[in-house]
Parts: sequence; structure tokens; C-alpha cells
Amino acid sequence: MIEAARWGELLVEHLPAHLGQQRWAGAHERPIASVAVVWLEVLRVEQPLLAWALVEAHFEEGDEQQYQVFIGARDGDPGPEFLEGKDRRVLAEVSIDGHDLVLYDALVDPDLAIDVLHLVSPGTAVVVRRPIVLEHSNSSVVFDESTILKVFRRVEPGPNPDVEITRVLAEQGCASVLPPLAELRRDGTDLAVARAYLVEATDGWDLARTSVRDLLASRLPPGDSGGDLAPDSARLGATIASLHVAMASAWGSTTGEPAAWAALMEEHLDSVADDGMSSRDPSLLDPDAIRARYRTAASVGDGGREILVHGDLHLAQVMRVDAGWIVLDFEGEPSRRRADRFTRSSPLRDAAGILRSYHYAAASGLAEWDLGDDELLDLLVGWEERNRAAFLDGYFSHDGIDALLPADPAARATLLAAFELDKAVYELGYELAHRPDKVSIPLAGIDRLVRGPVPT
Repeated sequence: MIEAARWGELLVEHLPAHLGQQRWAGAHERPIASVAVVWLEVLRVEQPLLAWALVEAHFEEGDEQQYQVFIGARDGDPGPEFLEGKDRRVLAEVSIDGHDLVLYDALVDPDLAIDVLHLVSPGTAVVVRRPIVLEHSNSSVVFDESTILKVFRRVEPGPNPDVEITRVLAEQGCASVLPPLAELRRDGTDLAVARAYLVEATDGWDLARTSVRDLLASRLPPGDSGGDLAPDSARLGATIASLHVAMASAWGSTTGEPAAWAALMEEHLDSVADDGMSSRDPSLLDPDAIRARYRTAASVGDGGREILVHGDLHLAQVMRVDAGWIVLDFEGEPSRRRADRFTRSSPLRDAAGILRSYHYAAASGLAEWDLGDDELLDLLVGWEERNRAAFLDGYFSHDGIDALLPADPAARATLLAAFELDKAVYELGYELAHRPDKVSIPLAGIDRLVRGPVPT
């Protein structure tokens, strides 16, 4: 047994290094100076031990971030089999009263993961004791291919948009979101949510990549290849439009302010240009040309309406099921931390995110094939254009969406291009930090949007 006070000491000592290795912590390039325990509960006092805590990490840069952790402990040397090959999951190996223990992320433990699920949803039965852990900006655990538990790792006070938005929309009858089955909340803060797991679903990114591979293998025009995605893209456009109409109905709308949107875009550009591009060839990025596009968007007189939006929409955030499309993860872009995590903007911001995904899918496909083959390049350009057009046709044709958008088609195109450019700049910042070998993809998108015609 480890007393609560000793648990706290262990977390303070070992979490700074551990958090720096976790994808969900977003701290791999931001050294953590210290960790303080906000609260801690010991949930199991017999092996396997389990502690649940909210901690506050203090970065060397001077800011803070709260994290939720579930830490398990079992006999060490050699340690449990489920930790083999999972070194990043291990917090530390310690000796307590002469007893060797290994401390680790409890969500990878088949027994403790069920304990965490039952903390959120006590009545959920689990047959197969083999959790599948998915790591992104949070941690998701799949049980029995029927229930998925999402544990929020980076915690902000108050409701989490991924819980509140899906709950409200589901209560209104919106079929394009997954309603929560159970929620874990403490002191008014959302900490975890359980939902049904979509066994037969396929995410939009996988569908797009399959479509691109079929296109390149067949060398047929996009509309004639066996994996033509355009019909699904049109249905996706209609789904996103219906989602926006539902969100405007639930949370209201205000007059759109293109100048305010453009100002935020310029702030983000300055951050990426100053931090991410400081050590790179300055000719790769022309911030002044990007600002010119933003300022053109700022001058648009009719911006339509500002509503609550998804905030981080791309093809990996949508799932196709037999009945249509399901939209996931309403937490906004993880690296754009803000006090208000509920993103309000033009609905065109979400549409721009999907358009950028089509470019990524085409560019990723080209990288797998012959870069010097002009025929393949032409096919991919045609594929992207076809799916962009299908998505936008489905989106703009949906009943009720016109009331949320600028009435002038030229104003719509100008704002959409600006939001797409802002998304490409965001992608550039992400790739510079995480995948420097892929910066050419957002740079190509930025160049096209700045140098070429405004997308329509």
C-alpha cells in the first residue's frame, strides 16, 4: 500500500520527465520545471494499486497546464507483461518499504482501465479485459469494441466542449454526433466521457487515402476510378452544413466580424513566423503576402454570422457509417489554448478545414508514388478539385446555411480562402514542431492560396 502523501511525493518527483514523453501532454519540446498536486485520490489500496490525480505542471517558460493522470502500481522486476514495449507508459521504478514497484499509466492495465471506466460509468459491463488505448491530445480506451472511454488529459476549468456540445445536439435530435453515455465531472469540470464505439465506421481520412490510392493505381480520371470519393464528399458537405444550422439554433449567432477574424489570423501568423520559421530559409514563407490576403478578408462588408463551430475540423474528425457521417472531437485545435475553449467563428472556418484535408490527402498520395510523373500529378489535382467542389456543393446547397453566410458569393470565396490560408499556417506550425519532413505540404498550400486565384 502507498499512502496518499507518498503518492503525492512520487508524482511530484517523477511526473515532469514522464509528461514530457506523452503525446497528449504536448510538452515534448517545452521543459517542465516542476509539478504540483491539485488533488489526489487513492482508488485501490491492494495490488494493482491505483491513484487518480489532477496535477499542475509549471513550464520553464513560465506558464502552467493542468493534467489528469491515473497511475497504477504493481510488483516490479520484471514487471507486468502488458508493459513490454511500452517504456513511455512507465512513470518510475521505486522501492516502498523494501518492496520494488513499477509505476505506470493505469490506462494500459487491463484491470485498472476497467476501474477507470467504472468510475465514469459504473453499470457498464466489460467482457474482454483487453483495452485498446488510442493517444491523441487525450486518451481514448476501447472496451469490447462496444464502448469508448475518452479521458481528458489536459484539463481546463469548466465544461468541456466535446461533452457539452454533443450532449446538447443529441438532445435536439442531431444525428451527426455521438451522444455521451456517461460523464465524469468534478468541481464543475469535465474529466471523462463514455460513448458507443462505432465498429463498422471508417474515418474520412482513411476513405480519402484509399480513394487516392485507387486513383493512382488505375490512372483513370477521378470520376471513373473505383474509389471515387465525390458522392461521399457531397454528403459530408451537407452534414457539416446541417451541423452548423443546429449549432446556430442551439447557441445563437451574432453578426460576423471579418476584421476581428483577420486580426486573429495575423496574430497566429506572427507566432508561426517568429517561432517556427526563425531558423529556416526566409524565402519559404512570405508573411507580407499572407497578411495582404487577410486584410482583403478583413475588408469584407458582410461576414455572415458568427456561431459556435467545431474549431478543428478535418477528415480524421469525421466517420462514415451506414446512415451517413458522424462528427467527432469538438475541443478545437489543441495547440491554440485559450480561456474559452468553445470556438466561435464563421462556419466557413470549419469548411476550410475539410478543404485543407483534401489537399493533404492528395499530397500524401503523391509522396508515395513517382514525384516526377506529371500524369499522376494531374490526376491528383483533378481529384482534389473534384472533391472540393462536391463538398462545397453539398455544403452551400443545404437548407438554412445561406442565413449564416455572406450573401455575396465573392465575399464567401474571399473569407473561405482566408480561413483556408489560416488553417495552412496552423498546419505549418504543427509540422515544424512535430514532423519537419512534411512542412512542404502546408507550404505548398500556402503558396497556392497566396499566389493563385481565390478558391471557389
